[in-house]
Amino acid sequence: MSKNTKKSHIGLIIFIIILVLAIAGGAGFYFYQRQQPKKAVEKFLSSMQKMDFNTMESMLQSSDLSALDNADIRNAAYTDFFTAINKKMTYKITGNRFRLQDGTASVTAHIKYIDGTSIYKETITEFLRQIVSSAYAGNKLTEEETQKQLATILNEKAKESKTDEYSEADITYPVIKTNEGWKIVSLDDETVKIMSANFKNVEEEVNNSINNMGSSDGSDAASVPEASESDTLDLTTDKFTIKYKKHTVTKDFAGNPCVMIYYDYTNRASGTSSAMVDVSMKAYQHGEVCDAAIPETNDDAIDHFTAEIQPGQTVTVCQAFSLKDESDVTIQVQEAFSMDYDTTSKQILKIK
Repeated sequence: MSKNTKKSHIGLIIFIIILVLAIAGGAGFYFYQRQQPKKAVEKFLSSMQKMDFNTMESMLQSSDLSALDNADIRNAAYTDFFTAINKKMTYKITGNRFRLQDGTASVTAHIKYIDGTSIYKETITEFLRQIVSSAYAGNKLTEEETQKQLATILNEKAKESKTDEYSEADITYPVIKTNEGWKIVSLDDETVKIMSANFKNVEEEVNNSINNMGSSDGSDAASVPEASESDTLDLTTDKFTIKYKKHTVTKDFAGNPCVMIYYDYTNRASGTSSAMVDVSMKAYQHGEVCDAAIPETNDDAIDHFTAEIQPGQTVTVCQAFSLKDESDVTIQVQEAFSMDYDTTSKQILKIK
């Protein structure tokens, strides 16, 4: 083999080696860049777990975390609750659509997080029960005291929950390359929902519950409960038990007819309570709600409706309602301030 031939072979080999190295280097650069948006999302999700708002903000192109404030997540009163909730969140990156040419990516994460729906429901029920009891006792709380009370109940209900309930979600985060590195474009609603354990806003939900109770006049005929002749008022919850005793027809203080409904109320809670705080009773006649009435005669059972009852104690309670005529009255009872609308008891009362 001539020297020229050998030189040409060596030159070809060197060219191939350089080409391979260049390709390998280009591939390495590509795969390195491809990992960066994934790492950015992982860093963001990790900061969510730790409630590290500064890092979360730094990983957003918008640097805007105001949506967390709308959900009370950065409210100091609820820090303990949200910290305990979010540290149990787990995630796994399941997709990464990387576009090197325009410096963008779409990174998908599968997230498993605490679903606090039942905790919130129990919290709101207990909170409304307590503020009604406080108001009746003449105690007026400041806004700060009210918020502290709500936060305390929230933490207590979370600790009382024996098993954690989880939900799962897949979120695709749009990521963009900036001068400061790869960043998620903005904070999305689904991420806020995850951090708030499937809730919109603690205080807003309380206010909505109060407003709904205040605006519910029961005038809608579709809301009138259906009852049979065999139904009897008999309801047991974690808070109380009530059992129907009797009913009588009499006059109210203005001389108009009214029905007085007597039932035994037992306090099953750990602290003092009352039928006024625990029991929601409605009377219906001709598809409309009957107004509460004040009987012309005094009765100890009427006073027992508002009386503070010790745990385990049973008293006879009376509630009175105005009558339009002598037609049957349908009575429905359920736990006051509860979102469990299916737990009710009904009875048809014969007036004549």
